[in-house]
Amino acid sequence: MKKLFSLVLVAVLFLPYGGARADAVVLIHGYLGSPRSWIDSGVVPILERHALPYEGVLLPEWPWFVPSPRPGVRKSNPEHAVYLAQLPSLAPIGLQALLLERQLQQLGHARPGQSLILVGHSVGGVVARVALTRGGLPSVKALITIAAPHLGTPRAEQALDAISDPWPIEVFKEFFIGGPYPLLRDSRDVLQDLTRPVPGSLLFALNRTFHPDIRYISVVRSQSFSLGDSLVPAFSQDMNQVPALAGKSQVVLVAGDHPLFPGDGFALEEMIHALLQAPRGHGKKDANGKGRDVPHDS
Repeated sequence: MKKLFSLVLVAVLFLPYGGARADAVVLIHGYLGSPRSWIDSGVVPILERHALPYEGVLLPEWPWFVPSPRPGVRKSNPEHAVYLAQLPSLAPIGLQALLLERQLQQLGHARPGQSLILVGHSVGGVVARVALTRGGLPSVKALITIAAPHLGTPRAEQALDAISDPWPIEVFKEFFIGGPYPLLRDSRDVLQDLTRPVPGSLLFALNRTFHPDIRYISVVRSQSFSLGDSLVPAFSQDMNQVPALAGKSQVVLVAGDHPLFPGDGFALEEMIHALLQAPRGHGKKDANGKGRDVPHDS
């Protein structure tokens, strides 16, 4: 009976669109993140204040969807809506991409005819790219990545070095030192995926795989005297540095460090509304065929 009630609840709250074409924005968290990352950082509240209502969380398994718990926030069949993907952030990127693909397929069944705008923070941007290259997603209009390690990060290699001790030193560290060691050990697979691309690595293969012809926007962090942030170098955050996407990504500079913060909400609001108003494929490149660098002060 409880399962039947849950099924009816989800069916009512996840009704298909029957009216005008609308777009869905799906926010994908990064390593050690969760759907709450987008809310607690202030990004979701800012999007909601700009006619992009938060509808709920996409789950990696049945019942696939949990509606927004805040009364008065959800609108029945809004013109455009924001969804938060929930993924196991310690899992290998390939597994996360498979789960994201299933979530987006379920969303496509529930909201037929709409286009998707994917937004990935940090590792979430790489997960979204893997899902895109698999070719099983509903119609995707654009991918926006925020501080994503498209060419890996030295921090992943440093973490792997820190947990590369042989037994019994590994056991000693786990039980007597504690700290981040157990977490890094449990993150070994995803950290391996985030090492800099060399033949045989995930990023080496991904960055040479065909990507669909959609809009690509790279949000690159900038700080006082340099680009990039404390975790991911600037060149790694720029999808133009990916061989398969060279010259295809617009670049938006947003001042700040690696974590999400309200400035991302204001930058995303501008980018998303521009994408919603533009015809498919419009404005991908400038007259020279290159992505545009657009600084954004927040």
